[in-house]
Amino acid sequence: MSRARPEVVPGWAAALGGLTAGAVALGVASLVAAPVNPDTFPVAAVGNALVDVSPGALKDFAIRTFGENDKAVVSAGVLVLLAAASAGIGVLARRRGLPYGVAGLALFGVVGLVAVLTRPDASAMDTLPTILGVLAGSWTLAVMLRRMTRPLPEEAEPADHADHADHADHVERPEVMRAPGRRVAFDRRGLLGGAAGGFAVAGLSVLGGRLLGGGQSVEAARRALVLPRASVPAPPLPAGTDLRVPGLTPFVTPARDFYRVDTAFVVPQVDPSTWTLRVHGMVDRPVELSFAELLRRPLVEADVTLACVSNEVGGPYVGNARWLGVPMAEVLRAAGLRAGADMLLSTSADGWTCGTPVEVVMDGRAALFAVGMNGEPLPTEHGFPVRQVIPGLYGYVSATKWVVDVKVTRFDVDTAYWTSRGWSALGPVKTESRIDVPGDGASVRAGRTVIAGVAWAQHRGIAAVEVSVDRGEWRAARLAATPGPDTWRQWSIEADLRPGGHSIAVRATDGTGRTQTAAVAPPVPDGATGHHTITVTAS
Repeated sequence: MSRARPEVVPGWAAALGGLTAGAVALGVASLVAAPVNPDTFPVAAVGNALVDVSPGALKDFAIRTFGENDKAVVSAGVLVLLAAASAGIGVLARRRGLPYGVAGLALFGVVGLVAVLTRPDASAMDTLPTILGVLAGSWTLAVMLRRMTRPLPEEAEPADHADHADHADHVERPEVMRAPGRRVAFDRRGLLGGAAGGFAVAGLSVLGGRLLGGGQSVEAARRALVLPRASVPAPPLPAGTDLRVPGLTPFVTPARDFYRVDTAFVVPQVDPSTWTLRVHGMVDRPVELSFAELLRRPLVEADVTLACVSNEVGGPYVGNARWLGVPMAEVLRAAGLRAGADMLLSTSADGWTCGTPVEVVMDGRAALFAVGMNGEPLPTEHGFPVRQVIPGLYGYVSATKWVVDVKVTRFDVDTAYWTSRGWSALGPVKTESRIDVPGDGASVRAGRTVIAGVAWAQHRGIAAVEVSVDRGEWRAARLAATPGPDTWRQWSIEADLRPGGHSIAVRATDGTGRTQTAAVAPPVPDGATGHHTITVTAS
């Protein structure tokens, strides 16, 4: 009895063929998605779907663990799974035949189509990237299967085969196999050449997608935009706003360092020439504004600190900037608010929604449809061309980026994205304080040590900050100047630290006289609480 014939193509080669097919599929899908809608790229669509269906606790863990890189981690995870599946499809297609490989690619295409078609406002056109990607991947897989082997002429038959042709249990050499009517050999050069060509096509497709995706033109429009001067400019910052302690967070956060926590898997590229803002619902006169019309309205400048509800005690998801925009209250008055309306349901260009109390926007604070940040047009990742900035509320109920729609409604009628997932509907910012200097776990020189940080309680202001070393008495810190109650406030204090380990805690008191609670609570459902405490070693 003859032994089992060895496989002419090694497993790694078949896996490489599958990987090449998967890369081409994703590259073509990326290229086609760019002019259609970047969110229709299958990886983005699946990532968005995973974000939407994930429980709140998992999302909070992702933000806490990965911060602003949470989407990149999800993308990487999806790509790793796709790479492993593509390799497996290549092996399956080589062993069982091309139809099995095509079926495997089609199965992943179905997953992508489901993710795409369950998006808000999905259309038949949105399926093109996935469908064309699967077709391109299937064609590439067929090409790679052909390139894995080459025919051998009969005269190339190894001599030892002729010498032992009479042995029934003769074993073919692994790199040579007899097929019906012909002999084939593993073609390493053909395989590697095909893989190189396939990955080149994939890379060029991704590059082409970036060029066609509108990101370049939107960024060019942003850079070319000259914002009008504010009708109501913010006064110069008072002397002593920034204590200039080395390592202390600056009073004004540069745009490049400003935290970004949102659900946008792909940063929306919104062309200001086509952007409109629609205000409707419980109003007497629905309003629709173009970007040019918005800029013709009186603009106001305001220094406002924003904070994310997912921020842990002492966390980094808080920042302060000087914003330029149109007062939201003026636009709402022009629309004519009807009696009984208590909620503004704002919608982002990517479909994310946010519910804001009407009374907060209308009470005189600097609630803005913002167009500028720190003297420049909004960065794309922070909401260009227009976003909301509302002091005193966590971002999930106030700071809609890429805002395109505001529905005046009621909390008992409509529910926003995060509130439908178990978070509080109102979201007022809690009084918080943070130690920046020294860092947690730092080693410091024994003796006089500077301790400094920031505290915030937007629209109530910070009236006092106190520090306790080794659970001793609370001592009042020196406060920096502040332009108003809507920004954070720097503080500093000096303490004598003996050699050894020490714990340092901070607490703040807001402008209403309420002191920050020591009770520890997680971010869910309405913001973390507790005293920020660090440990240091003095030597």
